[in-house]
Amino acid sequence: MATFGVLIILSLWVLVSAICAWGRPATFVQDFRSTWSESHIKQIDQGRAIQLILDQNSGCGFASRRKYMFGRVSMKIKLIPGDSAGTVTAFYLNSDTDTIHDELDFEFLGNRSGQPYTVQTNIYAHGKGGREQRVNLWFDPALDYHNYTILWNHRHIVFSVDDFPIRVFKNNEDKGVPYPMMQPMGIYSTLWEADNWATRGGLEKINWNKAPFYAYYKDFDIEGCAVPGAANCSSNLSNWWEGPTYQALNAIQNRRYKWVRLNHLIYDYCQDKSRFLVTPPECLAGI
Repeated sequence: MATFGVLIILSLWVLVSAICAWGRPATFVQDFRSTWSESHIKQIDQGRAIQLILDQNSGCGFASRRKYMFGRVSMKIKLIPGDSAGTVTAFYLNSDTDTIHDELDFEFLGNRSGQPYTVQTNIYAHGKGGREQRVNLWFDPALDYHNYTILWNHRHIVFSVDDFPIRVFKNNEDKGVPYPMMQPMGIYSTLWEADNWATRGGLEKINWNKAPFYAYYKDFDIEGCAVPGAANCSSNLSNWWEGPTYQALNAIQNRRYKWVRLNHLIYDYCQDKSRFLVTPPECLAGI
């Protein structure tokens, strides 16, 4: 009987492990495809990680095979080391629609050696963008992998770096602020040359003598409702990312968020009076 009990426990453990593994992509090819310059995307560690390559011939990009309606997406990324000025490594959600475009952006702006890496976030809702914020990372993101996450639900959008929220965009549609909630988005990433704006507003140009440039990705985690998908995706009550725990930042997250904003925020479109004569409505106090 004892042996039989052990066998049952082991069988259940294997079943649970299989279910958990099925819930997260195990390799790049399961959930993603190349969107341009496939020759510049190299699979490593049997497809559990990839290398993106930028040289004078091309950059590259990839996208999820499906679109998702709300959820949480995260990737571990190791950025370009050394002199990466003029390069942009991007990780974002995109509706890929022309008329009513929704997009949630992480853009990692390259630097000259010894300078901090800057991450720019932006939000497009109902075709309107221009909501850039920039944060200087408090570590060297080229030394090791770090986790970058976008949580998107009916209440808010949260951009996080290693469980430190760096940006929160609340759903204020009832106050006339557009919010992306009507169409699914795919998951995209690109590595490309943008030295006309990426580093110090374009003052620092890319040094092609340092090419090729490499960025690395692993631990692709997509937890959202694939479209088309199960019927329960139509109900926001049936998905964990819509639960009470994810409707607002908790006390620890709030402290981390305030620390990032106080010590590492270097640009906020809400404070750019030269650009906006009238303060955007989502920037007003109390929203």
